[in-house]
Amino acid sequence: MRFLITGTAGFIGFHLARRLLDEGHFVVGYDGMTDYYDPALKRARHDILARSNGFRAVEARLEDMAALTAATEAAAPDVMVHLAAQAGVRYSIEHPRTYVDSNLVGSYNVLEAARVARPKHLLMASTSSVYGGNAKMPFAETDRADWPITLYAATKKAMEAMAHSYAHLWGLPTTSFRFFTVYGPWGRPDMALFKFVDAILSGRPIEIYGMGEMRRDFTYVDDIVEAVVRLAGMPPVAGQPVKAAGVEDSLSPVAPWRAVNIGGGEPVGLLDFVKAIEAAVGREAEKLMRPMQPGDVRDTFADPRLLEALTGFRPQTPLDIGVPAFVAWYRDHYRK
Repeated sequence: MRFLITGTAGFIGFHLARRLLDEGHFVVGYDGMTDYYDPALKRARHDILARSNGFRAVEARLEDMAALTAATEAAAPDVMVHLAAQAGVRYSIEHPRTYVDSNLVGSYNVLEAARVARPKHLLMASTSSVYGGNAKMPFAETDRADWPITLYAATKKAMEAMAHSYAHLWGLPTTSFRFFTVYGPWGRPDMALFKFVDAILSGRPIEIYGMGEMRRDFTYVDDIVEAVVRLAGMPPVAGQPVKAAGVEDSLSPVAPWRAVNIGGGEPVGLLDFVKAIEAAVGREAEKLMRPMQPGDVRDTFADPRLLEALTGFRPQTPLDIGVPAFVAWYRDHYRK
């Protein structure tokens, strides 16, 4: 099959593209190589993908409608996967404009390109952050997500709403998947696992927010990729909800659109996460306990039943496998 993936120089996009290339698919990767974090890491990912004859890279920003349209037309994709975005909860408080440009304008451009290209399935990356101030646990796709507490979350929720309108107006089968705290090799330097490992190996203390009382539904990147690959072959069909005991489908009543959580439903305490890192690194961390930061939520907790009903799969890689895999990659890549 032919895939167009935005964000292939990013963490998740790189892993997804590599999986699809290994399976013999053709992938056009679209990425702006922004400097939100070290572009050298992004280029290293693309260099690996470029070893495959089935990969073609386009370097341009999502906001560049002409470039995105040209890339989409040339790719003639069977499936489009929109992963490129301005990420980061805390960064959105200090640099809100970048989220409007990338996550709103950029996502609109993706939708317009998809409207013209007519792929069999459009998949768009959302986030568990859309659940915001929702106190009900675990988070189910049919729960209200009307109280975003950061602009990052608000832009992702807005992207879902825009995608639903396009699915309705143009009959464009669309799945918005909500990621839960993804981690693994080649991860982003702004994420907790990367920061903690880098600090411990460099002899610096780590800052633990929320006084260590937060919980996160950590999801290993290979499980994310497996879920996305399975979902890619299952475009929503209006009027055909999944039928499984105890599962409420998020399928729209008026469009071929649904939202799907991608998380294992096994939240882990932050201090237990740190213990797993210490075990993998072989050193104890010096810990500085800090209060909650603006924009943080205390817990994330996915209800994975819809994903499992649709695909027969739920993320289940444990920390004692996923964290050592990241540490091994980090030590090899940075020679620490």
